[in-house]
Amino acid sequence: MPRKEGKFVTTFTFEGRRYSASGNTKRAADKAAAAKKLALEKGQILIESNMLLRDWIDVCYTKYKEGTVAPITLKNERQKAEKWLCQTDIGRMPLKRIKPLHLQDVINSMDGYSDYMIKKVMQIMKWSFDKACENGLIQNNPAAHLTRPKGGKTERRSITEKERQYILQVADTDPRFLFYLFMLFCGCRPSEAAEIQGRDIQTIDGEHILHIRGTKTAAADRQVPIPDYLYYRIPKDIEPFDYIVKQTNGKQLNQYARLHLWRRFRRELNLAMGCRTYRNQLIAPFPVAEDLVPYCLRHTYCTDLQKQGVDIRTAQYLMGHSSIQMTADIYTHVDTSIVINTARLMKQNTSSVAPLKIAK
Repeated sequence: MPRKEGKFVTTFTFEGRRYSASGNTKRAADKAAAAKKLALEKGQILIESNMLLRDWIDVCYTKYKEGTVAPITLKNERQKAEKWLCQTDIGRMPLKRIKPLHLQDVINSMDGYSDYMIKKVMQIMKWSFDKACENGLIQNNPAAHLTRPKGGKTERRSITEKERQYILQVADTDPRFLFYLFMLFCGCRPSEAAEIQGRDIQTIDGEHILHIRGTKTAAADRQVPIPDYLYYRIPKDIEPFDYIVKQTNGKQLNQYARLHLWRRFRRELNLAMGCRTYRNQLIAPFPVAEDLVPYCLRHTYCTDLQKQGVDIRTAQYLMGHSSIQMTADIYTHVDTSIVINTARLMKQNTSSVAPLKIAK
């Protein structure tokens, strides 16, 4: 039995991996090793510096975030942690052996991803290793001073008038495409549109209102008006707790079903815009722009509010933004039509007070 810094160490193998336990005496070391092996046999995760990064991240989210953040936020964070940490080579490394260079390699591999994505992954790294420091598993945080690569910042954009024309046309070809009209006419996030049930369609003082049961932040739960164009396309025989838009098997649209639905919708858009096919496969060039994504519809809802003269505070509520800055970032993207309308309005307001011509 080897000794380390005045302590006895007992080692053992479990499922092909070596473990060790130490104690001031040989008996204490053997007892600690037996307890550790029993815990492993029971499927328990050992909280120690030797534990794998992927196991520690699972512990972190279970202990610190479950029940304290919105389910959709937790799900999105865990997916990022799973992809960029747990499923990479460092996910199988013990916590105590992970160096800043290991994490920098992961971040460097994200070059070309959006600034937002890179920032979120770096935040997850720093948070998880901060918790490891707090629990005495490591002394220093290897994610504390990473260098962020240049990301390919992705700007949300509004749809063009031509895109709007074809989106409205295609939306009427499949009941499931109603999903995108809720984003365009009510500003729903994709996850919010998937949650809409019959009980959420309400009539208040003669106006049709949608209750969006958002969960991303406290501000996400809100009521928004439903334009007639959308209201008369909503089936009226939906039971209160039935989802308005469902998969073909009747189940709720989960993340994967939404991805599949977008591919279908995008294909139909391409066909409507004149894309050629060969043996039922689309042939390039594709008329639909590469940067057209579902979130463009929600962005368009916000810019439509701006064009209609809705004040920014009201728009913040209707969008379900937790910060007015998020709304302002969209409202500051003023397009040419707003400038022209403002010029015409100013011309009307100043015509009555224009200076008189002075006779020479």
